[in-house]
Amino acid sequence: MTHSPTPDRLRHMTAVYLCQKGRILLLYRQGGRVVNNVWVGSAGGHFEPEELNDPKACVLRELKEELGLTEDRLEELRLRYIVLRNTKGEVRQNYFFFAQLQEGAEQGLTSDEGQLRWFSPEELPQLPMPLSARQAIDHWLAVGRHDTLLYGGVTHEDKATFVAMTEKE
Repeated sequence: MTHSPTPDRLRHMTAVYLCQKGRILLLYRQGGRVVNNVWVGSAGGHFEPEELNDPKACVLRELKEELGLTEDRLEELRLRYIVLRNTKGEVRQNYFFFAQLQEGAEQGLTSDEGQLRWFSPEELPQLPMPLSARQAIDHWLAVGRHDTLLYGGVTHEDKATFVAMTEKE
């Protein structure tokens, strides 16, 4: 049995996947501190201290900063995946949101973080992605896009295990 050292740090990150007309908008992130030269959600990043208990505030800030989009241009913005990963001396907790982009809101979208591109669901499995994002997207393609549940996942080796996080009263 392999034992990993106990991580010293926590890193909270968020990303949003924007959908429209059966396609999903991704960003080929270039020049990132943690994630570089892979496909990720169209906007996202690290939490500011005042956002630690509010992942939606973080994702909305990142959308505004990176794409110039505000919540009124979205429909059905939902937190869909929370994924934990122990890597490089830290536990990374990723909050993945999905939303529908309103008709016309895609006009003129650009990002200083890298290249934006629309993909069909069939193209997603072949794209290079960080492990947590890859596992969330693969689960979304197989299960999550057919419901509105929140899923929690834990990565281990090169895969993740997901469970629906249903609310109990």
